[in-house]
Amino acid sequence: MKEKSSTGIGKPSKRQAEILQFAREYRRENGYSPSLTEIAKYFDISIPTVHQHVSSLKEKNLLTTEKGKKRSIQALHNHKLATVEILLMGLIPAGGPIEAIHDPRPIEVPRNMLSSGANYYALEVTGRSMIEEGISDGDIVIIREQQTVDDGEKAVAYMPDRNEVTLKKIYREKDRVKLVPANKYMEPFYETNVEIQGKVVGVLRKEI
Repeated sequence: MKEKSSTGIGKPSKRQAEILQFAREYRRENGYSPSLTEIAKYFDISIPTVHQHVSSLKEKNLLTTEKGKKRSIQALHNHKLATVEILLMGLIPAGGPIEAIHDPRPIEVPRNMLSSGANYYALEVTGRSMIEEGISDGDIVIIREQQTVDDGEKAVAYMPDRNEVTLKKIYREKDRVKLVPANKYMEPFYETNVEIQGKVVGVLRKEI
């Protein structure tokens, strides 16, 4: 009998989404599921690490296995769990504002992070100013393109006067914008000219 948690569907990390996609494609091409060894070899990671990812994916109800069978990994085929390709535009600082480094390349993200009728892109985070919002150095943030956000929301903020960009929580005051880090050891700062380039709607965790 297949093992499956009774809890709801969770969101995969970046590596877990890649493992799901690999399992789907492998089964489609070969007619049977990949082994833990084959997954480990493909991603150049250890078998215990693969086992941890598989266990986590089972807990999130993103795949199933059959006890006692070596090739029983099966990614659940739900259109809401499929991946979609968006552009990883480069680096975004979550520390002091610096000029963004642009190096566009496509990446796959879980479709359930996105909603229809909007444009999305991704940025790789550098720095630790947003760690109290669960965004660490090396994580990838999913951004929905929009020109405004509500106070307290996390956004990509461009400062034309300095030609710099940063990732911060945004608060509007009478004649200026307060950009607030989510790190108790860092201070907020103020700008009078800020353009919002998008809102953070999801995070793909950096694999350790």
